[in-house]
Amino acid sequence: MKRMSGIVPPMTTPFDANEDLDEDVLRAEVRYLVEEVGVHGLAVGGSTGEGHTLSTDELRCAVGAAVEEARGRVPVIAGIIVDSTRQAIERGRAVADLDVAALQVTPVHYLFKPDDEMMVRHFASVVDRVGLPLIVYNVVQWVYCSTELLVRMITEIDGVIGVKQSAVDLKKLADLLLELGDRGLIMSAVDALLYPSFCLGAHGSIAAILTAVPGLCVQLWEAVQAGDHATALDLHGKILRVWNAIAGDRLPANVKCAIELQGRAAGLPRAPMGVPSARERAAIHSALEAAGLPVSA
Repeated sequence: MKRMSGIVPPMTTPFDANEDLDEDVLRAEVRYLVEEVGVHGLAVGGSTGEGHTLSTDELRCAVGAAVEEARGRVPVIAGIIVDSTRQAIERGRAVADLDVAALQVTPVHYLFKPDDEMMVRHFASVVDRVGLPLIVYNVVQWVYCSTELLVRMITEIDGVIGVKQSAVDLKKLADLLLELGDRGLIMSAVDALLYPSFCLGAHGSIAAILTAVPGLCVQLWEAVQAGDHATALDLHGKILRVWNAIAGDRLPANVKCAIELQGRAAGLPRAPMGVPSARERAAIHSALEAAGLPVSA
């Protein structure tokens, strides 16, 4: 847990024209993020990575490629987005022999909401049956885990080490930090408000905006850690402009567009998600320019 802090981009999953995983593109992006940007970790198979569309074999392939390219220089987190405890265990076991630092697991979320006792049993079973540390990915609105439930799971289930807190309400993140203290890992996924998240004491971030503009986010983290709030506030404004341009139902595709506009391959989204419209692409281009980033035509 001590190693998992700072800027941990949730990587996009590049697909080719046949919607197959483009492993070469994924490996190139790992090298870029680790060697040129200096990120503090990587997450594979999350929402930004269209993890809900991946088969177990594809998840293992993507995570394995990232682990190989990272070469132990940063921790790699494997995302699991499924709808039963059995499926989550199967996915976890598929990557358990890789050098994975932790699993990032959503609550079961299709239609029927588990009660708190079943939610506890779900995460406890995954940890027990897989044997890897687990971060609760608190993102799905209709099965959103309360602060009380998260505190209970992190303090009572050995192996549940923290939470990726996704919500527009920064108070929920503040409440978690207040109630947990130093007992768990709290990673912010409040993309629009990373600066105040870090000021409040979040241990870092796993959020889509980190993948779109990783360099700016690393600079923001470092500025806050150094107490340079003038620089941090300026970076916050630049990052927020980009977030406002990419946020929406096509978020993974928009993040891929942002990557490509900055001169790197990112592949296509997987159907039924479409590519950004001309208007969306133009807005992303303008936001990247306004943030001072070099972009292609």
